[in-house]
Amino acid sequence: MNLDGLRIALVGPLPPPAGGMANQTRQLAELLQREGATVLVIQVNAPYRPAWIANVFGVRAACRLLPYLAALWRAASRVQIFHVMANSGWSWHLFAAPAIWIGRLRGISVVVNYRGGEAEAFLARSSALVRRTMRCASVMVVPSGFLREIFDRYGMESTVVPNIVDLERFRPERTAPPARCPLVVVARNLEPIYDIPTALRAFALVRRTVADARMMVAGSGPELSKLSAIAKELKIDDAVEFCGRLDRDQMAALYRSADVALNPSRVDNMPNSVLEAMASGVPVVSTNVGGVPFVLRQGSTGLLVDAGDDAAMGDAVLRILLDSELATKLRTEALIDVQQYSWATVRQRWLELYASTVARSQVEVRPA
Repeated sequence: MNLDGLRIALVGPLPPPAGGMANQTRQLAELLQREGATVLVIQVNAPYRPAWIANVFGVRAACRLLPYLAALWRAASRVQIFHVMANSGWSWHLFAAPAIWIGRLRGISVVVNYRGGEAEAFLARSSALVRRTMRCASVMVVPSGFLREIFDRYGMESTVVPNIVDLERFRPERTAPPARCPLVVVARNLEPIYDIPTALRAFALVRRTVADARMMVAGSGPELSKLSAIAKELKIDDAVEFCGRLDRDQMAALYRSADVALNPSRVDNMPNSVLEAMASGVPVVSTNVGGVPFVLRQGSTGLLVDAGDDAAMGDAVLRILLDSELATKLRTEALIDVQQYSWATVRQRWLELYASTVARSQVEVRPA
């Protein structure tokens, strides 16, 4: 089997907002279509119609869920595979599980591509339900060894296929940048789990030594006013810019202008922002949570600190800004490591997985 002629329903979120799973859904759809596959995207976060329904609790869930279930049912007559981008919590129960069950009812192969950074807590509560639903799926795919270890503990096998980073778009600056003020970039949405306040406190410590350093925070979310107030309280508001949500090309340009990428997240799996920074030749400082240590090698491809430790985070940023040899080492080794996340590499894994899944479904006799 090759991708040319393959028919896939890709079930998942799309930007906006431009979160990691939404970006991966969009990117995978584009890449599979480019290879000749027929891809039907079934969006789980489709805009409410009319827009005012978004403000009516209860009604909004029904108005999104019913069209979604109908789209799944119709898609099953047109495709060979449901590729379900799955997350934890209500996202699993409302979107992933129904897609798996409808695939089972319609005799469609189902690839569950689980990406939730909060998998441990979710499975501690709901592993029995998840196991029952997964019996109806063909295979579970996770992007990192971190998630594979978690699902192993709960008696569920999984296959690792990593996230994809667009190495054509996210690439290092080809010429030496002109002299300028050092720039620290944070590319996370403004939500509590990403702990932007710790990044701001770390940057305030950096400014004590590197007075002309600047920070740009690329993302949107409900904590903007709170974060702006923290920056003002720390007396760094003149050096911090909350630039909002950027598109892919704008984000790539921002990375190429950066000296350090900072990931302060408290919960994470395989953050696209870290992969994109690595591909852009930007040294990364990240918290050592979740799957991040499976992506970054301490002292080789990045610097890892404990979540919430602004002092350690600030010190790590300073080490990179003040030690050019360290910055070069991190940049060089990260550019080598990140090649494993290119489409040229990951494509073959998906092709083999799709082929084995379809072949197995053709010989299996499914129980009623």
